Amino acid sequence: MKATWAVLKEQIMHFYLISRLSLYEIKSKNKNNYLGMTWEIINPTIQLIIYWFVFSTIRAREPIEMNGVEIPFFPWLLAGFFIWIFSYQSIIQGSNSIYTRLKMLSKMNFPMSVIPNYIIYTNLYIHIGLLILSIVVLNFMGFYISVYYVQLFYFLLSAYCLLFAISLITSTISTIIRDFHMLLNSVVRMLLYLSGVLWPLTLLSDFPLIENIMKLNPIYYLVEGYRASLFGTEWYLITNWQYTLFFWALVIVLFIIGSSLHVKFRRHFIDYL
Repeated sequence: MKATWAVLKEQIMHFYLISRLSLYEIKSKNKNNYLGMTWEIINPTIQLIIYWFVFSTIRAREPIEMNGVEIPFFPWLLAGFFIWIFSYQSIIQGSNSIYTRLKMLSKMNFPMSVIPNYIIYTNLYIHIGLLILSIVVLNFMGFYISVYYVQLFYFLLSAYCLLFAISLITSTISTIIRDFHMLLNSVVRMLLYLSGVLWPLTLLSDFPLIENIMKLNPIYYLVEGYRASLFGTEWYLITNWQYTLFFWALVIVLFIIGSSLHVKFRRHFIDYL
């Protein structure tokens, strides 16, 4: 627990540094492109269109029922897709964040735990832009802003906490064992098809055990929470309070494990240069 409080304290004390580094990261990443940061919107939008074409146009996907409301496939996909992109990019980039910045860390004087955090913070800016775009598109499609949108703030915070806890673990292991990053990339890509992003897990209702196991995936909680918020179908975090408790228990356990690993090995990270 001592390591957990130490890492948490480092994030609070260096919050201003995290915000500054995240802005620098997003600007430097796109400075050589003519369209600049616009590519952060274009790339995931192209991916969304491809998945929509494959899963809806070719396979003639039927509307999906959410709490008694039928939602056409494209808005249903749109409402959950960009939280997946945020999760995927944060996990992959967070995993590689410390290793790729070891030279910088050897010359700078700030806690290493700040590194995966500001990478996630960078992706948060992009995610908020994509979320606003999604809201505009959904309103044009007849899914108007409602009081349920208040939940989005909660799910944004939930996603951030989960991704930081995961990144503390993966960035530590990836720095020590480089093959882990490649394995993680493959596993997280596979999770796209197992998190209810491209197809509803209710299709497995004839196999309740498999369905329930797949719903233990915390990304599924975030995806369904976003959809409930954007379509105004329910107060997801309350009606699924058992899942909410499970989600936060998992986040706390992951954060304790991640902070313990990070504090234990970070003194040796420079040795991996």
